Amino acid sequence: MKTIFDHRSIRKYQSTPISEELLSKILDAGTRASTTGNMQLYSVVVTRDEANKSKLAPLHFNQPMVKEAPVLLTICADLNRFNRWCELRNADAGYDNFLWILNAFIDASLFAQNICLAAESEGLGICYLGTALYNAPEISQALGLPKGVIPVTAITVGYPDHNPPLTDRLPLDAVVHYESYNANTDERVNKLFAEKEALESSAKFVVENNKENLAQVFTDVRYKKADNIYFSEKLTTFLKEQGFEI
Repeated sequence: MKTIFDHRSIRKYQSTPISEELLSKILDAGTRASTTGNMQLYSVVVTRDEANKSKLAPLHFNQPMVKEAPVLLTICADLNRFNRWCELRNADAGYDNFLWILNAFIDASLFAQNICLAAESEGLGICYLGTALYNAPEISQALGLPKGVIPVTAITVGYPDHNPPLTDRLPLDAVVHYESYNANTDERVNKLFAEKEALESSAKFVVENNKENLAQVFTDVRYKKADNIYFSEKLTTFLKEQGFEI
């Protein structure tokens, strides 16, 4: 519980390497996560080599920690391995559809979170990189991913070189619904987001981006509709190229 409640994203790392023994222990912990039908529909590509991290860095929008962290993990949804096993056993695999994309994404996400908890419990810091989905085709090519394998997220791992404050979260009432879903009325939404909007950091974001409120920072600056459509179409095309029917 302490590891969970102390979590923060680490974006600055010491140069101290992670031992092979510790890394293997952390990755092994990842495999103990829950998984669809015990099929383990995930894989991870470990990148330590400086040259290879430099090749991947632009695909993660050149975020400095990609090259700075001693280890970069690319977590993939992987149906290739299970499909190949089925083929070799004369079993007719029907796992090339949208349902199984979601199942594999869930498996990969659970695997990734176990890795992060294990890493943090050993004194390491981590940071999720959502950019793996944004540039999935290019990352796939760089890592030699075969059909049926999709990069879901990347994680930087290393010994922290800073101690950032905990990130704010919405109140528990925002995400917990008992028995049935609570309608998001105007009053409820205003109440749930009031604390986040009142933060000094939120006010700073609004001023820096010359916006009227925090919501506009998200819609007009951080995650713009035009970008969302572009990357969605790019990802959809890639999924089809990887052999999925969607």
